[in-house]
Amino acid sequence: MIAVIATIETAPGRRNDLLAIFAGLVPKVRAEQGCIEYTPTTDVSNGFGVAVRDNVVTMIEKWESLAALEAHLKTSHMVEFGKQTKPLGVKVGLQIIQPAG
Repeated sequence: MIAVIATIETAPGRRNDLLAIFAGLVPKVRAEQGCIEYTPTTDVSNGFGVAVRDNVVTMIEKWESLAALEAHLKTSHMVEFGKQTKPLGVKVGLQIIQPAG
């Protein structure tokens, strides 16, 4: 199993637009072969001194394999997602990780 932490930053004030796009995308991705988890998340206001990022969505993903992730990135709905999010000024940071040990 591998996990992906995708940090997606939008232009100011566009995060809700991104979340609306994810609402339609998430069921399609969860139906993909090899998808274990695919969850958009947002920062929580907290007492730990950690800043809340108002224009960020963090995706928590788990995949059976790197091959499943690679296939996911080539699906038609992910290509369409890229087109839909381009006007939102998105910047994406990826971490692809695996359980230690």
